[in-house]
This record gives sequence, structure tokens and C-alpha cells, in this order.
Amino acid sequence: MTLKFARHRRLRTTAALRSMVRENHVHVNDLIYPLFFVEGTNKKNEIPSMPGVYQFSLDRLGEELDEIVSLGIKSVLVFGIPEHKDDCGSEAYADTGIVQKGIRVIKERYPELVVIADTCLCEYTDHGHCGVVHDGYVDNDESLELLIKTAVSQAKAGADIIAPSNMMDGFVAAIRAGLDEAGFQNIPVMSYAVKYSSAYYGPFRDAANSAPQFGDRKTYQMDPANAREGLREAASDVEEGADFLIVKPGIAFMDMLYRLRETFHLPMVAYNVSAEYSMVKAASANGWINEREIVMETMLGFKRAGADLIITYHAKDIAKWLREGGY
Repeated sequence: MTLKFARHRRLRTTAALRSMVRENHVHVNDLIYPLFFVEGTNKKNEIPSMPGVYQFSLDRLGEELDEIVSLGIKSVLVFGIPEHKDDCGSEAYADTGIVQKGIRVIKERYPELVVIADTCLCEYTDHGHCGVVHDGYVDNDESLELLIKTAVSQAKAGADIIAPSNMMDGFVAAIRAGLDEAGFQNIPVMSYAVKYSSAYYGPFRDAANSAPQFGDRKTYQMDPANAREGLREAASDVEEGADFLIVKPGIAFMDMLYRLRETFHLPMVAYNVSAEYSMVKAASANGWINEREIVMETMLGFKRAGADLIITYHAKDIAKWLREGGY
């Protein structure tokens, strides 16, 4: 009997052949590694819910930067935990704020490292919300004024990219105008264009001490049930001058990465968030999964869905695995 059918397996017979026809690849240049700064001295505090991720005081930051650069990672996303919090998050835009000081430390040691500044107020407010609160509600337009001040202060400190994550309406337009007026026309805006109100952020709130003290963030972060809304949000950000678009969380919303990739032609960023990281670490610690294979499959999934860049707490491990080859 002669059967005619496609022999797809011909291209899978050896590792070399599989490598030749591989459609997507993960490169170290794709990776953005988050960093957390704290006030004080001689601090390297491991985050209990995020094994292998630390808060660093600025005098200990150099050891982390040395490792990051030695691994070939080109970019970091920076967050700060201040000693003082108030109702308007004043430490977010202070010239002596923890993030501003941290950016200067990075730029003094490694000026070529791309520093992305997360621009939000939640870590700096005593109520834990991402803006100014009146009668239990976050005031959109009043919050924009403080976010502009924060972005400009971060740019003055040496940030290469401003990444607003607050999800106020008009935040890209406001920050773009503020940066331009302050003389920072060449500083790009990496917008958290599609950011869902998600349970996947739990460990991050431990890391950044940013949990809301009342209510939740559902009036400004997006409903996880909605996709068309995400396209509207992203379209607004593109019109307002965004240079990059972030989808957050990454794994649960790869469909949005794909939708945005098919719709817009800006660089696309997947945020592989804290719980996505922590679940892998927990399962690996119990011997339930192969951590390396799971992580690399996830990264390839992001690339296949359309991500150009990936923010991930796995970045240092991935950089080491890439040196060993196979991806």
C-alpha cells in the first residue's frame, strides 16, 4: 500500500535540524531584570515569596549590578521602597528619593546599562493606591500632575526610559508632555498599556510594600475578563505618544500580546509577573517540574505571541542557561 502524507518529522530528526528550523529564539538582549531599592545600609533582604529576588540598599547594589552586567543583561526596571510615606507619595518625585538615588548609583557604575524607571505612586503613598485619594476614590487628573513630577525627576536622575504603570486615563499624554516641556524629548515612554487587576501581583506587593490599605485597584486597573478594552487602552496610549507597549501579567494574557502585536507596530513587552515566577519556584523546590525547561518554554511562548522584550525575575537564570545553548 502506498500512502501519501506529509512527513513533518523529517525536520525534527536531529538537534541540529531542529535548531535550523526553529522559528522563535530567546536572546539575552530580550531580557529586562527588575530591581528593588531600600533605604539603609548593608541590606540584602530576600523576598520570602520570591526566592532568589532581593531588596538592596544602595551600598550593596554594586554586587548585583556586577552580576547582571557580567551575564550580558542590558536593561533593568527599577522600583523603590521609601522610609517615609504620605498621602501624596512625595518621595516618588523627590530628587533625594530612593529610586532617584538608585538610578544615579547605576549610572555612575554602569552608564551603558539601560535603566527603566517604573513611574507610579503606590509604593510611596500611605494608603497604597496609585494616585491621590479623595473620599475613597483615586482622583485621575490630580494624580496625573504628581506622575508628571515623578517622571521628570526620574529622567533628571538619569533614567533612560520612563515606564508609567499607574493606569490613570491620559497618563501617557501627560507624562509625554511633561518630559518634553522639561527638555527630555528623547526619553521614551514604555507604557503599561494593558495592565489587569490581577491576583498574580501578590508577591510583588511583598517586594515593594505596596498593597492598598483599603479597597482594591479595580477602578483603574483593567478587568481580566476584557480583551477589546485592552485594545482601546493600547490605542489611546499609542495616540498619546507611547514608544513601547507592556502587557501585564504575561502568561495569563498571552492572547493580548498576540492581539496587540497584530494591531500595532511598536516594540511589545511581556511582563512575567511575580506570582508567575513564584509558582515556578515553589513547584521546582518541591521537585514537581523541571524549572529550566518550564521557564524557557514560557519565554518562547512570549516570543511566539509577539513579545520583543520580556520583563522577568528569571532573567539572571535565563542568561546563564542561554550561555549553555539550546534556545
